[in-house]
Amino acid sequence: MRRAVPLTLGSAALGLDAFVVAGILPVISADLHASVSAIGQMVTVFTLSYALLAPLCAAAAAGRPMRTVLLLALLVFTAGNVLTAVSSSLPLLLAARALAGVGAGLYSPMSAAAAAGLVAPERRGRALAMITGGMSTGVVLGVPLGLLLAQHFGWRSTMWLVVALTALAFTGIVLYLPNVQAAAAPSVRARLGAMTDRSVVAVALITLAGSVASIGTYTYVSQLLGRTLHTSQITPYLWAWGLGGLLGSFAIGQLVDRWRDTRALVTTVLGILGTVLALLPLLGQQAFGAGLLLFVWGVVGWSQVAPQQHRMLKLRPEDGTGAVSLNSSATYLGNAIGSAVGGTLLGCGLSPLGLPLVLGVLALLGAVVNLLWTPAALARGTGAGAAAPAKGVPVDRA
Repeated sequence: MRRAVPLTLGSAALGLDAFVVAGILPVISADLHASVSAIGQMVTVFTLSYALLAPLCAAAAAGRPMRTVLLLALLVFTAGNVLTAVSSSLPLLLAARALAGVGAGLYSPMSAAAAAGLVAPERRGRALAMITGGMSTGVVLGVPLGLLLAQHFGWRSTMWLVVALTALAFTGIVLYLPNVQAAAAPSVRARLGAMTDRSVVAVALITLAGSVASIGTYTYVSQLLGRTLHTSQITPYLWAWGLGGLLGSFAIGQLVDRWRDTRALVTTVLGILGTVLALLPLLGQQAFGAGLLLFVWGVVGWSQVAPQQHRMLKLRPEDGTGAVSLNSSATYLGNAIGSAVGGTLLGCGLSPLGLPLVLGVLALLGAVVNLLWTPAALARGTGAGAAAPAKGVPVDRA
């Protein structure tokens, strides 16, 4: 598990980069003399670049040394963030965010595959949870620090913070990660087979639904809490959501390794998520109730990734990296779609109090469909359904 620490640092950099931009959009807008809506395309470009390119990058990286690919991904990611930090025009800024998204789209599935391949099968869930936990740590600890830097030293200092964290991850991977081969490159037919595998597509759609429900509501949480609590001071509640996410990201790994059927685990997570979102307008009228619900929401919202990655590795042991990349794409497409759907519904006259109800129902439907339609995934065992360790590396059972 110690060899997964540098991978976790890289995920923390990705989490910081993906979530901090939304908080500093007004500062960037004022600096570049562009509208907030135009600057907001930074988020869209990064997210779509990540989501659409992750499977292609994973396919191109198959069969190559994992450490080499991970380092290349971090170099591209760093180049995008350096270019972001020095951009003086909107077109250059958007191009920089697209480049950063390419690096993130390559790093994310490869880091999950590397972490899973470095440990014994019975500890694979915890290794995957470490990667997810790194991303949530970047959100919980890095985003407030990034916002503080932006307020005192300008928004560009926040981007340099991402670059510094990425440099630490790069150094750790160079020093501690074995340069083992990734799974052999599958044929074009095999790659298309992963995308047309009904079981894989079904699991990816469940990931998409959960992401749409969670991030679609979170994007407009300030408006929601403004209606329920009649306040604009929402920072404590965002901390509650982030801390819940930190707990959920790490704790879910233990459950993945202990639950025999991770499909049932995902169904439970989505069921709790849908219930919490649906209860927000009613029980979020008081500070304690709102804080508790956001904490639980953070726990389950961030708990979806690791068990879904585990299921993908089980379903496509011969092409685990490609399958995980599809899951990553579904997550980020869900983020983009959720924000767009939430904004559209609100623009069409839906009350901020109605948004979590609608998206909460989506999560509950996802829980039901997941249980009835998607395949089971056994968490233990080393048979045909288990993802094989990385070639040439002794697994870590400690």
